[in-house]
Amino acid sequence: MLNWALTFLIIAIIAGLLGLGGVAGTATNIAYILFVIFLILFLVSLIKRV
Repeated sequence: MLNWALTFLIIAIIAGLLGLGGVAGTATNIAYILFVIFLILFLVSLIKRV
């Protein structure tokens, strides 16, 4: 899941450099959502181990 977040972040950076604001904004939002989901799942797995 973290790989997908990083992929969308790279897409957002490239789209931002090329001046594609809509695509960059969408990719940034997707990357943010995936990163938050990854963090939540990571914290749940850490709590479950203890």
